[in-house]
Amino acid sequence: MKVVVNPYELWVFIAAILVILMQSGFAFLEAGSLRSKNAGHITGKQIITLAIASLAYWAFGYGIAFGNGNPFIGFSDFFLSGVPTGTDSVSFMFQLAFAAVSLAIAWGGFAERGKLPVYFIFGVIFVAFIYPVVGHWVWNAGGWLAKLGMQDFAGSTVVHLQGATAALVGTLLLGPRIGKFTNKKPNAIPAHSIPYVYLGTFILWIGWFGFNAGSIASTVGQPEFYGYVALTTNLAAAAGALGALFTAMILSKKADVGAMCNGVLAALVAITASCAFVEPWGAIVIGAVAGSFTYWTSIFFENKGLDDPIYAFSVHGISGMIGTLSTGFLAAPALVKIVGVGQPGLFYGGGFHQLGVQALGVVSAFVFVAVTSLIVLGIIKATIGLRITPEEEKAGLDISEHGAYGYGETSGETVK
Repeated sequence: MKVVVNPYELWVFIAAILVILMQSGFAFLEAGSLRSKNAGHITGKQIITLAIASLAYWAFGYGIAFGNGNPFIGFSDFFLSGVPTGTDSVSFMFQLAFAAVSLAIAWGGFAERGKLPVYFIFGVIFVAFIYPVVGHWVWNAGGWLAKLGMQDFAGSTVVHLQGATAALVGTLLLGPRIGKFTNKKPNAIPAHSIPYVYLGTFILWIGWFGFNAGSIASTVGQPEFYGYVALTTNLAAAAGALGALFTAMILSKKADVGAMCNGVLAALVAITASCAFVEPWGAIVIGAVAGSFTYWTSIFFENKGLDDPIYAFSVHGISGMIGTLSTGFLAAPALVKIVGVGQPGLFYGGGFHQLGVQALGVVSAFVFVAVTSLIVLGIIKATIGLRITPEEEKAGLDISEHGAYGYGETSGETVK
């Protein structure tokens, strides 16, 4: 029997695997950026993230995002009732991987002090009911932002800004880690493994080719377009690395490796919305601006008393905004025609229309996620609580939540 393989479907499935692999990148990046006494907890948390996302998105999230409904929410395909086989199943796996990434970003704001039960409760609500609503607005053909022509090719707003906004709310409600501030001045809590930070960054960089270049549903007529999307993605990441590094050297007089890694990620976040809409030079500008600006904002927020342990809001939130707004300036007419979404940007004579649509999308998504996350996390805080005890925090989440350290030879007396 001859088997016919749909090359488009096969590529999207491979891309989904690459995006799922990004969970490993988040695990190494976050574990390396924090203290060794929490490393085992962080890696376990990524397994929990994918498990929760898989079930919650299967049950409700996919239907709310892509089911039939009104301009604000979908009401069909719950439990994948209308998505039995074939291309639709591949689409589900791809979109599930995105939802899991957004949830992983959200947990960055809870690092080193969040209670384990909160991951289960908020994780289910976020993936099943919060995240997919904005996805419906932007990526469902019937969504109100989609009808306005919002350009968010692979999710600078849908994925990254949503996760970062939830992280910000969690960070504010939890408060800073013990010892982070003295008389309102921040103290450094060094990363315990810069090689882990590098490894996590590199895995995420590779996975991003699936993230962006896999999002080619609207360009099926030109499937080779995934190569162009991969090109702009890589150029932005390279510019982000150098932009953040040079900014760190100017502001701190040090070639900060951690800052360079965050610059890569910030650039990747920013180019996620615009990778299909901008020319190569535009991708380099977007990446450099995102990498540089993210380093500065991470310092700014920390000096204002915000303890965001892995700079989730700077890397994914601020850069998500930069990337989403960038198409309002830099969307090239020929590329807009290929993708078939929105209008050219201001710098190409398109006027302010597209920029206004992009700004409306950013503000709407931020407000919706901030308000809903605040309500849900506020209720959790008032009932079971969000934060572990000071004694548990000092001992580390490895031992207090899981009963064993991530590094077997580590003892409670040697952990700081």
